[in-house]
Amino acid sequence: MGPLAGVKIVEFAGIGPAPMASMMLADMGATILRIDRTAPADLGVPMAEEFEFTKRSRSAIALDLKKPESIEVVLRLIEGADALIEGFRPGVMERLGLGPDVCLKRNPKLVFGRVTGWGQEGPLALAAGHDLNYIALTGALHAIGRAGQKPTPPLNLVGDYGGGSLYLITGLLAGIISARSTGKGQVVDAAMVDGALSLMTPIYAMKAGGRLPAPRGENQLDSGSYFYEVYECSDGEFISIASIEMKFHAELLQRLEIDPATMPPQRDRAHWPAVKDRLTALFKTKTRAHWCSVLEGTDVCFAPVLSMEEAHTHPHNVARNAFIDVGGMRQPAPAPRFQGTPLAHPTPAGTVKARDTLKAWGFSDAEAEKLGG
Repeated sequence: MGPLAGVKIVEFAGIGPAPMASMMLADMGATILRIDRTAPADLGVPMAEEFEFTKRSRSAIALDLKKPESIEVVLRLIEGADALIEGFRPGVMERLGLGPDVCLKRNPKLVFGRVTGWGQEGPLALAAGHDLNYIALTGALHAIGRAGQKPTPPLNLVGDYGGGSLYLITGLLAGIISARSTGKGQVVDAAMVDGALSLMTPIYAMKAGGRLPAPRGENQLDSGSYFYEVYECSDGEFISIASIEMKFHAELLQRLEIDPATMPPQRDRAHWPAVKDRLTALFKTKTRAHWCSVLEGTDVCFAPVLSMEEAHTHPHNVARNAFIDVGGMRQPAPAPRFQGTPLAHPTPAGTVKARDTLKAWGFSDAEAEKLGG
């Protein structure tokens, strides 16, 4: 099921963007076989497999890639694969004997997906790093934070998953489409620093157009304005207001029973702090539930700030089945959604049998049992 039914991908085990990209591709119907190490690797703080949500909907086999026979197994898989995903430092796959030249020789239509922090070349290519470092180099981290405070790490969403996973997926799918029409595969170099910088394109455009004239935390979208801000309520909970456009701003004032005549012009930056103080005091007079009753579902551009414990109970998320049960664990549902090729329900990590995947890849029953258990 899903739009990628029939697509086969070999995934080399890793952390961060590679497993997230593989999860999304598997959610969309691709058949993915993950190559795990035979010995434990330093991949961060280990979690029980049931909590490894990004490993769902695919199988895995453990291979010692220092052994020639294991390399041959991988190359057999590559012969029947549409794409490969690896997230090692530059040169590791080549040293294993599984570099692009070798793999593309075995399968000229293969799309060889490589996701790294700094990219395959450049002065920093071989240096260690994490999401925070990659987005620091793009200007993104510098731009995020409140006035007078140091930059705020936005979890690891911008580099690892936005700049890494999503750009890797885009490259892989574009490469597969190209290979099917031309018969030629290629290497996709998905660097998180490149992807995060690409995500910053509209922000750089705003900078060039004079719409980011002030330091961090003093502009319209970075918490500088009163109409694009998070406010605390009387119960200690928070709400979000994003009434940027004039008509939405007018509705905000109307629903808050604020006389527009008592307000300065919306774009008059000099008055933003004073109006923010006014709204801060107003929102603190009532609970979050009260403000939801007044503002939610209107054109104010409003939403309550929900915790992860609360998000699954919100009526909108409930109506869209935004959270699903996978093996007894509540998880975000696959996205995006497809009307013509509906997605199969995800399966928990470790429940897809590798022997079945290997058989579908053309391995004999005996080989599949030996490798897949």
